[in-house]
Amino acid sequence: MLVLERNHPIFEEYANGFARDRITSIFSGTKGFWVVAATAAQEDGILDLDEPVQNTITEWQSKPDKEGIRIRDLLSFTAGIEPVFSLHGRSISDRNGYSIHQRAVEPRGDSFMYGPSQLQIFSEVLKRKLARRGMTPEQYLSRRILRPLGIWYVDFREDTKGNPLLASGFKLTARQWSQLGTLILNDGKYRRHRFVESDLLDECFVGTKANPMFGMGFWLNRDASDPGAREVDVENMLDIPWQRQSWRHTCLCKDAPRDLIAAIGSGYQRMYIIPSMDLVIVRQGSGARFSDAHFLRLLFANS
Repeated sequence: MLVLERNHPIFEEYANGFARDRITSIFSGTKGFWVVAATAAQEDGILDLDEPVQNTITEWQSKPDKEGIRIRDLLSFTAGIEPVFSLHGRSISDRNGYSIHQRAVEPRGDSFMYGPSQLQIFSEVLKRKLARRGMTPEQYLSRRILRPLGIWYVDFREDTKGNPLLASGFKLTARQWSQLGTLILNDGKYRRHRFVESDLLDECFVGTKANPMFGMGFWLNRDASDPGAREVDVENMLDIPWQRQSWRHTCLCKDAPRDLIAAIGSGYQRMYIIPSMDLVIVRQGSGARFSDAHFLRLLFANS
């Protein structure tokens, strides 16, 4: 566990004698790095989050079920394309190609389907746009986000076609992960280096009709002040088929600040960013049960 207040560590503790340089899988925490890169790519003129995907994935131009899907729909998991969790493994040799040929089973914006397929479609969009500049998505993420944060080596979990897995895969120390949180806390800046303008970054933290609790890559606690809000265990909810998930009037913890932003990875890997309190909190676990609501209530119930 690591707690930063105003960019300075005020608590740091590692279990069983592990050192602070021990790397741990952050699983879906990986998504946040790619989504921040997407906002940087908009600032760099590489893409527009509101542009139709079919402008780049030209194979979609003859697919009526995919008309109108925007890049931001892919990043918010509201494009209507099923998750295809098998993409996490090694059995699919071309994750991007497999994903772009999945049909849309729901109209854009109507459903929240959390999983790797929509991010792999975004991967292909970014790949084709960057090819014009002689760059790969991995090179862009490294040059634009990772290296300026001081993160030099990550496992992109590339398939046989060289496509990175965007949904998961990074292994980081708590301090490395917290650097992305500090960038968010500082409105797109880290150590005097501006990565992206704050208004673009803020688009990651706006919920959707299908899931007000999720923006692009990050989970939100905005409904915590709603008297009718109910606390949910995100990992338990995501274990349910998407057709039966319920995200209306939900939050991580009713006693935590409503501006809390969370990066959530399987196995209860967590990074919480609380702008109103200048806090970044990283919690890395190893298989034990964990409750966001209980943990956050211990921290904030009397604040």
